[in-house]
Amino acid sequence: MDLKGKNIGFVFTGSFCTFRKTIEQMKKIVELGANVFPVMSYNSYNLDTKFGKAEDFINEIEEITGHKIIRTIPEAEPIGPKKMFDILIIAPCSRKYHCKTCARYYRYSSNYGNKITS
Repeated sequence: MDLKGKNIGFVFTGSFCTFRKTIEQMKKIVELGANVFPVMSYNSYNLDTKFGKAEDFINEIEEITGHKIIRTIPEAEPIGPKKMFDILIIAPCSRKYHCKTCARYYRYSSNYGNKITS
């Protein structure tokens, strides 16, 4: 897939043990020419853990992407209505989170209850 010029929202969730690997993947996406906008949950943005200090992760992520981190609900609210991203990456995305979002999608989509065939 050609990512050059694509606007990508890259969401960091609270699995701090994976931040190092996740940041490396984000860096690769930036190197492929994507315009990456970082988004962090409250805990990801604020908590220091045994895996590193929040401030260090914040500085590294903003340096790599060239964008300030979207970190509050008011900052994130325009994402959907303004169609700010071509792609949204949630990393890490646990199976539990993925299942919840899929269930929510099907519950509110126009295809919910209809048989979907490929």
